[in-house]
Amino acid sequence: MTIGTNSDDSAIAAPLLAWHAVAGRHDLPWQSQRTPYRVWVSEVMLQQTQVTTVIGYFERFMARFATVADLAQAPQDEVLHLWTGLGYYARARNLQRAAQQVCIQHDGEFPTAFDDVAALPGIGRSTAGAILALSQGQRHAICDGNVKRVLARVFAVDGRPGERVFETQLWALAEQQTPHEQVDVYTQAIMDLGATLCTRRKPACERCPLAGGCLALRSGRQHELPAPRKAATKARRRESVALLLACRADGSVWLGKRPARGIWGGLWTPPLAPDVAQAAQLLPPGAGVQRLADVQHVFTHFDLCITPLLAQVGDDWAPPQAVADAVADAAPEGAQGLWYNPRHPARVGLPAPVAVLLAALTA
Repeated sequence: MTIGTNSDDSAIAAPLLAWHAVAGRHDLPWQSQRTPYRVWVSEVMLQQTQVTTVIGYFERFMARFATVADLAQAPQDEVLHLWTGLGYYARARNLQRAAQQVCIQHDGEFPTAFDDVAALPGIGRSTAGAILALSQGQRHAICDGNVKRVLARVFAVDGRPGERVFETQLWALAEQQTPHEQVDVYTQAIMDLGATLCTRRKPACERCPLAGGCLALRSGRQHELPAPRKAATKARRRESVALLLACRADGSVWLGKRPARGIWGGLWTPPLAPDVAQAAQLLPPGAGVQRLADVQHVFTHFDLCITPLLAQVGDDWAPPQAVADAVADAAPEGAQGLWYNPRHPARVGLPAPVAVLLAALTA
């Protein structure tokens, strides 16, 4: 395998296509009926999420939101409800914003021009290219994390993800190596290779169709390329919060909707407070409180320690607005709240640790 000398040459397309025909993934739910809409939803879900996790979420999402218009017109709470557990909830909010933009600007038809797709909220250059390559067969390069790793190893590109020179080199290679025919198959193949064989740790070089021409393997550097991102100079931030599980006799728990911005934006949670003492202020005097085991939750940039407090309250209880406002907007948007029964759950979005805590109450 040799590197091509112009944009019509791809050193890796032929072996990738041959490998994908016998070893690639062909039965994923978004691979059938490859409309731009279905591919778009799958690509957004797959960002920072494993394929095995996404499959069930994708099928449930498509069953409810079969068209762009269905997604655009749905209550946001229902969109977030079907996203609960996938994390990175800004993806879901951007997905719906983009669907609404498609309905306004493109009469409900997902666009097939690259600039129009790339202009939608939450869609970058690589995602736009993947959507159009996979659904329309248009020749657009992609350069997501899996593809970067494959190209960096095969062509021995030094550098770290995020560095301008490194990114420029990889995008140039991605453009050069994308073939003019069977672009959809090639795109799926190079993503599959990075996800299944050319993995970050312990790459399966002995089974890789590109091993014969891989410069990193030839020099024994496959474990070094691409170089890892520079470690953060600051220690990870650690925060703590108390979470009040105010529970009625029927097992319902009071939830308030979080502000659109900030932690768990747009999701529903029990009242939050900076500490146990301030959370207890939300309860009537003398109310009994049981402290449950702390829950550790990891965000991208910080770690959160959640201290759950369980309290039995009357049917007419709601967190006092004056106190609620003082403790991190526990009941924002005019004390908007609902009684959530885990046995008959409302269709609202929940943060993953909250969903786990509520499910535990029914055990």
